[in-house]
Amino acid sequence: MQSRRPPRPVALAATGVAVPERILTAEELDRREGWTVGESERVTGIRQRHTAMHETAAQLAAEAGRRALAAAGLRWGEVDALVCASATMDQALPYNAALVHAELGPTARRTATFDVGASCLSFLQALDLLGEAVAAGRYERVLIVSADISTFTTDYRNLKENGIFGDGAAAAVLRRAQPGEPSAILAAHSLTLPEGVDFCRIRSGGSRFHRRGFPEHSEALFEMRGRALYALVGRHLPAFVDDLLHSAGVAREELALLVPHQASLPAIRHVARQLGFAPERVVEIFPEFGNQVGASLPTALHFALSRHGLRRGDKFLLLGSGAGVSLGGMVLVY
Repeated sequence: MQSRRPPRPVALAATGVAVPERILTAEELDRREGWTVGESERVTGIRQRHTAMHETAAQLAAEAGRRALAAAGLRWGEVDALVCASATMDQALPYNAALVHAELGPTARRTATFDVGASCLSFLQALDLLGEAVAAGRYERVLIVSADISTFTTDYRNLKENGIFGDGAAAAVLRRAQPGEPSAILAAHSLTLPEGVDFCRIRSGGSRFHRRGFPEHSEALFEMRGRALYALVGRHLPAFVDDLLHSAGVAREELALLVPHQASLPAIRHVARQLGFAPERVVEIFPEFGNQVGASLPTALHFALSRHGLRRGDKFLLLGSGAGVSLGGMVLVY
């Protein structure tokens, strides 16, 4: 069990989202693939999702960042670090944050940029690490951006496990909390379950399965053992959350909202029931966005603020899982 630590005095200043212009509805997907109309929504629970046609992840991340900064009343020049927390890459080199920074143009402030990668938990891990840096005074204001485009690794023939994804980006501005302000990170925790390392994967793109060795690109498609993944996470999640809440010194009843990674509709609803959260206390955006991979959790966070009315001083729980297989959670005071 984790030991308790003092709260970290950091605040979410604002968030922003950006999505590709193109919307792929469930009905359009059914007609395109030759299925009965209603089939894809029945299987996946998605009414629509955004799919990239010409946009890059870096472009979407930069736009989400602009919107978050505008909402916070800040300019790019007031950011001390730009951190990209995504599951996928625009290209092998350079790293994602450098590509996002380049989208700002040649007059952008030359600031620290780096990536934090942990699949669907990338944003949560970045929030944890940068929260520590902001609380320690290393940075005053940090912009964390997440952007993922899964369209090009999706095989719709495997609708149940590949038809759940959508493209998009989200960003959050993190700053030090002012004296007397309640905002804080109360606790954060993550762990990896190595027996699930092959349950979610895209094999090519690195040195082990280099794309030059696979002309047909079959190894470039997303693969998931959904049933095994679901069972593994389900076995460990309740105790994981109990430990996290104990570390935060917070009871479930004190939490205004559960903000989960939008893995799938059954997963979101099962976790909510398993942990005792009524539907109105759960942020659920999956039917209109799908699983946006690393961008999923910060997008849900954005709608926790804009739709669910999360207020300053409210306690809430960020929770997710990702390829690895990893679990991650954070209890915050907004």
